Order: sequence, then C-alpha cells, then structure tokens
Amino acid sequence: MPALSKKGHAMPQSPIRKLAPFAEAAEARGTKIFQLNIGQPDIKTPQAALDAVKNASIDILSYSHSAGFLSYREKLAAYYTKQGIDLKPSEIIISTGGSEALLFTMGSVTDPGDEVIIPEPFYANYNGFATASGVNVVPVFSAIEEGFALPPIADFEKLITPKTKAIIICNPGNPTGYLYSHNEIKQLAALALKHDLFLIADEVYREFVYDGLEHHSILKERSIDNNAIMIDSVSKRFSMCGARIGCLASRNKEFMATAMKFAQARLSPPTLAQIASEAALDTPQSYFDEVIEEYVDRRNTLISGLNEIPGVKVSVPKGAFYCIAELPIKDADDFARWLLVNFEKDGKTVMVAPAAGFYSTPNSGLNQVRIAYVLKKEDLVEAIFLLKEALAVYTSTNANQA
Repeated sequence: MPALSKKGHAMPQSPIRKLAPFAEAAEARGTKIFQLNIGQPDIKTPQAALDAVKNASIDILSYSHSAGFLSYREKLAAYYTKQGIDLKPSEIIISTGGSEALLFTMGSVTDPGDEVIIPEPFYANYNGFATASGVNVVPVFSAIEEGFALPPIADFEKLITPKTKAIIICNPGNPTGYLYSHNEIKQLAALALKHDLFLIADEVYREFVYDGLEHHSILKERSIDNNAIMIDSVSKRFSMCGARIGCLASRNKEFMATAMKFAQARLSPPTLAQIASEAALDTPQSYFDEVIEEYVDRRNTLISGLNEIPGVKVSVPKGAFYCIAELPIKDADDFARWLLVNFEKDGKTVMVAPAAGFYSTPNSGLNQVRIAYVLKKEDLVEAIFLLKEALAVYTSTNANQA
C-alpha cells in the first residue's frame, strides 16, 4: 500500500468537528443535542442575500475574476470606509471563505520551515493551515486569569528568530472572545515595524463587540501599510457560513500581487455566493443592532450560568460569541466524548469543543472547553443545566478525572 505524506499524518483533527460521529450516533438513538461546539449562528441570514440568489438571472454560471467581482470589491471598499478603513477595490481579493484567505496569506509570506507567532489559545484551524503550508506555529501564552489579554510584548520578542515571518491575531478572538484594545494593537504594530514582520489580523467578528467597546482594525494603523494583512469573511457577520466567501486585504502591493497568483491557481470564488454576499452588504444597521443585543443577552446568560457551576472558571468575552471555560476535570476530550456516549438527562445532552486543539503547546488546555453561545437563550439555560448535571455525574463516577 502506498505511503501517505508526513504532512497528512501531521494534519491535526478539528476539535470542533472530530466528535461528529459520536453526535450522529447519539442523535440516531433519539438524543437531543444542544450544540455548543461550533460557531454556527442561528440568526437568520439577511433576506436580501437569499433573494439575490433566488432572483439572479443567469444563463451561464461562469467564472468570475480571480479577485472576485469588481462590483463586490467596490461595495466592500465602501463598507470598510464606513468602518474607518480606507481601502481600494484593488487592495481586496475575494476568497472561498476566510480559510482560503489565510492559506493564500501563509503561502505568500512564508516558506517551509518559517515561523509565525500566535497568542494561544487560537482558532484551531491555524494549526491546520500552518501544517498545510509547512510553517511552524510558535505560541505565546495568554492566561484565562487575565481574560486572555495580549501577552507582554517582551514575551513576543524573546520568541522572534530569523525564521519569524509574521504575528497572527484573531480580533475579537475565537475561541476566547477577547477584544484587543487600541493600545494593544499599537504595541503589535510597533513590534511588527521594529522586526520587519507581517501582522496578520483575522477580523471576521468585527461587528460582534460588546459593552460599548470599539473594534480597532490593524488597517487603521497607517504606519504599517506594508506589514498589515487583514482577513475577513461573511460567515458570521451575515450568518452565511455556508456561502464560503471571505477576503484578504492589504495595501502592500507586492503581497497582493503574490496572493493573486494563488487566487488565479484556484481560478475564482463561487459566483452564486458572491451574488449573495454583495447583496448582504445592503443590510441595514438595525440588523446588527438587534443581533448584538441578542448576543449580549446570550453571553450574560451563559457566563452567569457557568459561574454557578462549582469548580468552573470562565472569563467574560468582550466580543465574538465564544468563551473558554475551565472545568473541574483533567481531560476535557474524554468528558466531551462521554457527554455524547454515556450521558443524557430526559433524552438530552450537550456537545462542547475540547480546548486542547486550540493550543499549540502540548498538554495545554486539557481541562478547558470552548463554548459557542449561538443558541437562543432558552436553549442556553437548558444546556447549562445539563452541563452542571453532567459534571456532577462525571466527577463522581470518574474519580481519576476529578
């Protein structure tokens, strides 16, 4: 039998999706699962986006430009202008989801064996994208006790080597919900300039910011025009995860020309999804105002409920719709699987994402889970109750895990 690649063996499983077979088996038994493991919003997709696809008059479903529709990029540039970000359509490339934008970016700025520094915990697929690109992730630790705030700049500097090409952040953060302050962004910008590094910011949760705080994009830091690369997506903003439309944006012309070669190699982003995404940009602010109010209520419900469970530690998210919860157990991976295989109450259980997969450092986050508060408030209340009951049973029957 032919041997598979070392890269294939090294590719990590998704901590978000790897438990899907156990969930499918539980559902086949008739168990209702409250899915807190995946960031799939239950907010309705803007009707304008759905209608645009439904009413599209197309005789030939053809390729688009490799950078995406010009009309879409023009509307995106106008959208960013409203966000205080001055971009030209030529400084935007449409991608098949934010994932492809990250792959194009890594392919454009790194060579095999190069290093990228990322505050951990971080979006689990960064590990996968790095593996696919032959790049080494160098983690810098952020602590739950500090709310996962930006680690000291000195912690970054001691990790920088001749192989370091970039720093990657997610702002607001998945899986932590942390929002980097304007001052923290300025510190990172100064660091990128000092060491001539790229600063890559995954900003797909830009709209989801709470408590009167403000998101500050790295593209507002004009001193790093040649260092800054922004990743974005419609998935969460418009509850359009299935559209698989994202983008990358930078004022660095050499980078954009290089990224375009990757875009050309995959031909073009999907046409119907671009039509939907372009139409979604007409969504009124009232849509976001209602969504933000809903997520704040869900966040408060979740955090309040988790704080009432003995032994659970959690920080309050400032943005996105995730939190990391530390549980009174040793192995969250085992617990997450046990929830689906061995536990149910009144025919119901909960699905969570073990947090170890959101770290790069071995044996980190073993007693933590990521929770996505993407369910309506009533379901969150029931899910928290089930989690509390499950922890009590698990710790009493698995003494070695408590």
